[in-house]
Amino acid sequence: MTAWTGELSLNLEDRNGKTVAKRVYFQGAFKVMRPIYHDDSGKVCYYLLNPGGGYLDGDRYRMEIAVEEGAKVTLTTQGATKVYKTPNDHVYQETVISLKKGSYLEYLPDPLIAYENAHYKQKNVIHMETGATFLYTDIITPGWSPSGDKFSYNTIQLVNEIYIDNKLGVFDHIKLSPAQQAITEIGLMEGYTHLGSMIVIGNQTSNQLLDELYEIIKGTETEFSFGLSRLAVPGFSIRVLANSTQLIEGIFANCHREIMQRWFGTYPISLRKY
Repeated sequence: MTAWTGELSLNLEDRNGKTVAKRVYFQGAFKVMRPIYHDDSGKVCYYLLNPGGGYLDGDRYRMEIAVEEGAKVTLTTQGATKVYKTPNDHVYQETVISLKKGSYLEYLPDPLIAYENAHYKQKNVIHMETGATFLYTDIITPGWSPSGDKFSYNTIQLVNEIYIDNKLGVFDHIKLSPAQQAITEIGLMEGYTHLGSMIVIGNQTSNQLLDELYEIIKGTETEFSFGLSRLAVPGFSIRVLANSTQLIEGIFANCHREIMQRWFGTYPISLRKY
């Protein structure tokens, strides 16, 4: 059995239009702040914390999130996920999410920063029922190194598996190993340093929305590259290559705003943390 450095379990339900926790459990180097309600919509926001300030050699983390019918939640982190050198064993983080029909979860972690010789593996497994909505973003950022090399980390590996009614609908796998790959070439980072991904699953997905998002992203007046793809299931993914975290965050924020306005008639809350 794996000895987890930190574990967190959160079960949420709708009570008379307000999302509340049925069960909260955490132990070790993983915690969650008290619930925050930014407006009167009933949607709850939780901030995930790593009290240690960063991930170290051999750390193992596991998170389980269950969202019942009608519940709506925003999950984010207190700050960037910092992965330091791992000379002996990689860092591993596993997240399992369950979404019932009519539920909504947006999982918006701060950027992942991988420092020199860091080896990090992450796996997200999402089980959704038809009618649930899921919005997820991640940003990979190179950390500082004594040599000044932008790609001094060992390996970053991110896996997303999304099941809809117990059938695999999305399998997304990113693996960056600078020592084994021509990391700056076409098909990988293509001369950029930062990689952002957004995955959205929802029955409301339409070609009209994708066309609007394309125009929004295209209108950003800074050098970057991006791709926007409709998925085989109701949803889409966005990939952005850029040279700054702030640029990718800005693009995703604009897309998030458009999605929320079209699908729910509301705007995203501010998650400012500094």
